[in-house]
Amino acid sequence: MKSLQLLSFLLLSYIIIPANTDGGKKKEALESQSQHTRTKKDQQNFATKFRLYTDATKEDCQIFYNQLETLDKCSFNASLPLVIIVHGWSVDGILEGWIWKMAAALKSQRKQINVIVADWLVSAHQHYPIAVQNTRYIGQEIADFLEWLEESIQFSRSNAHLIGYSLGAHVSGFAGSFISGTNKIGRITGLDAAGPLFEGMSPTDRLSPDDANFVDAIHTFTKQHMGLSVGIKQPVAHFDFYPNGGTFQPGCHIMHVYNHIAEYGITGIAQTVKCAHERSVHLFIDSLLHNDKQSTAYWCNDIHTFNKGMCLSCRKNRCNTLGYNIREERLPKSRRLFLKTRARMPFKVYHYQFKIHFINEIPGKRIEPTFTMSLTGTKEDAKNLPITLAESINGNKTYSFLITLDTDIGEVIMIKLKWEGTAVWENLWDTVQIIMPWTKGTRRPGLIVKTIKVKAGETQQKATFCSQSIDNLHLYPAQEKTFVRCEDRFQGQNRK
Repeated sequence: MKSLQLLSFLLLSYIIIPANTDGGKKKEALESQSQHTRTKKDQQNFATKFRLYTDATKEDCQIFYNQLETLDKCSFNASLPLVIIVHGWSVDGILEGWIWKMAAALKSQRKQINVIVADWLVSAHQHYPIAVQNTRYIGQEIADFLEWLEESIQFSRSNAHLIGYSLGAHVSGFAGSFISGTNKIGRITGLDAAGPLFEGMSPTDRLSPDDANFVDAIHTFTKQHMGLSVGIKQPVAHFDFYPNGGTFQPGCHIMHVYNHIAEYGITGIAQTVKCAHERSVHLFIDSLLHNDKQSTAYWCNDIHTFNKGMCLSCRKNRCNTLGYNIREERLPKSRRLFLKTRARMPFKVYHYQFKIHFINEIPGKRIEPTFTMSLTGTKEDAKNLPITLAESINGNKTYSFLITLDTDIGEVIMIKLKWEGTAVWENLWDTVQIIMPWTKGTRRPGLIVKTIKVKAGETQQKATFCSQSIDNLHLYPAQEKTFVRCEDRFQGQNRK
């Protein structure tokens, strides 16, 4: 953990410290929208290059503002939807590889679409606070570009979708807020919108739900150190997705820094941090490439509640699809959604809530056993899944937790629950029986497992499981018990 903190500190220092060499520039970067005075006349020579992507040659054709002939030359089709990809802050002044992967994925998903890359490298390849200041100018240029398309070839702004990564997310937001008239841009997607100099700012000074008819955002690297995080933590959209809690992502561990340094040199440190930041991009690309494996996220107050499996409901629009195929719905208040993912593409996992009703037969004694669970499904099986309860087992209580599976096992039809005990546990249990023989006969005190209730997030199916051995509900260390689907015999006792 200390290594991760150091890594984040190094990146944040790299972002912020160079700005001090430019004196008052950091202060300028924080100027409000009301001080933005760029005029139409100033923009005849745009800093932004609008590159229309063509999948046939995997090249691009530049469209110039106010030059209609370039629209014809590049075969821009005003009757088709438009997606504009907006990159973020640039360290090396080169367009990153993910941009072309996303453009290709968009064209593969919908052949009948215009895809433009908004290249603002000249303004993005600056000290971070200067690039922050430039986001407003670039946002204005994109707004003017869309207005020009609307005025000259009757392309509707409501048919435009801006996808912005890091600083590009805020550029997209400014484009939406600067565009004139009452009609808004159709959709803006913010991919781990930048945090430094934007966190805690007013909606007019960052991406916000007011910037388009529909705004969605994916947060993947919001782990804070010294009050800063690479990605913005606060909600900025109608639907804000927080994969794996949004703080960090699987597969981006500090252990990979040495491999990145070997490949990229000293910039490998930034590559390691970039892994979690850029994961937002690859989650979105994944949603385009794998139509049969769309990731579902669920409305929840926080990741801790989500990890208990308490939020796997799709009632009243409480769940939504992450990425390109999201269900677009304007909400009066931002909605935070959580999900788990794999470390690599395809990222989709299947979410299950398990609720186990335990009775601990030792009065006043809390125990913290380790369990494994094996599931038999109608399609596949999942074996030896480790189970971690958020609290120790005490008294008569139902415990809820979340399990995720990489594969679709179908409908769960049988569960095997094993108490991963040892000989030490066995001896302890025998000692307890000798000292406190509170039960009749020879039966040892143990855990009574009354029911196991399962809810599948993706299908919303629910089922109750009871012990296959009706006469013996006890579970002891090193023992495995089988549970099968049953009528809820304990319904009246087990309601929470």
